[in-house]
Amino acid sequence: MLGAVGMAPLNYSAPLPLQVATPPSPPDVKKEATRAAYGRALESLGHSREDIVVLDADLSGSTKTAAFGKSFPDRFFNMGVAECNMMGFAAGLALSGKTVFASSFAMFAAGKAWEQIRQSICVPNLNVKIVASHAGITVGEDGASHQMLEDIALMRVLPHMKVVVPADSRQTEAAVEALATTPGPCYMRTSRAATPIMEDAPEFTFGKAFTHRQGKDLAFVACGVEVYQSLLAAEELAKEGIECTVIDCATVNPLDSETICEAAKSCGRLMTVEEHQVTGGLGEAVAATLLENNTLVPMQRHGMKGEFGQTGPAASLLSHYHLDGPGIAEQARLFLGATQ
Repeated sequence: MLGAVGMAPLNYSAPLPLQVATPPSPPDVKKEATRAAYGRALESLGHSREDIVVLDADLSGSTKTAAFGKSFPDRFFNMGVAECNMMGFAAGLALSGKTVFASSFAMFAAGKAWEQIRQSICVPNLNVKIVASHAGITVGEDGASHQMLEDIALMRVLPHMKVVVPADSRQTEAAVEALATTPGPCYMRTSRAATPIMEDAPEFTFGKAFTHRQGKDLAFVACGVEVYQSLLAAEELAKEGIECTVIDCATVNPLDSETICEAAKSCGRLMTVEEHQVTGGLGEAVAATLLENNTLVPMQRHGMKGEFGQTGPAASLLSHYHLDGPGIAEQARLFLGATQ
């Protein structure tokens, strides 16, 4: 049967869920989603800071702001499915002297409300902290529509906006405290999936990258869930005699140029790893700082290369896109081979 314009109707079907076996989890690794740590830290902050006000876009159970709302109902506002309005409301509260945390899924907080963030929060440089959960492909089964892979690019381009991507729950808790005492707009992305807790990681310091291990052959610069995966890759490569530095770039903006440039010089090669589009993300930020500091070394940006994610378990998606430990190690071997 022909359609209204004389053409046969399109036979469209959504992509099938990804059929990849879930890789086994490392034994005896304690895990927690960074969004859970955010909720816990936010509630704790509410007890010591009466100026803290929290807004959510009808997703408090998922973003984990519900605990704050239960403890401080007079300082918690469910704005409904209205992220744009939420950002304007946050701006008004900030103008009245409040420190505002506003949360939703990253797709809606950074994507849907970008204009309001720019005009109402960043232009007047207001004290609003946007903490967006469910970012990256580890959103998993929610699929491409919710796997926000462009939020870092959207946020780091805005004047006055600081961007933080914590690697685990311990770092997230410390980052919440840091955001609350850092003037002006901040954006922090948190994960849906439970990820390993790095018990020996150093304390979070705003604007400072952390070097987890030192090597001489290649420097990994990663953020978020990819920090642990880069450490796994470094361990695998070490068995082959390839020694890698692993840098946790928890603060994407402002970037710790000194630590990154020093690693690039000592290793001679650098690879960024992110659960985000390589366009506009951590990789481009690192490339720019190397260029500006005249630290010209072979570099590769590893992440999502101009494609959307798909439906599947978080671990399977990381494996499919070569963003798990073995996949990163494989990409590193190819990179090292090409730059010998």
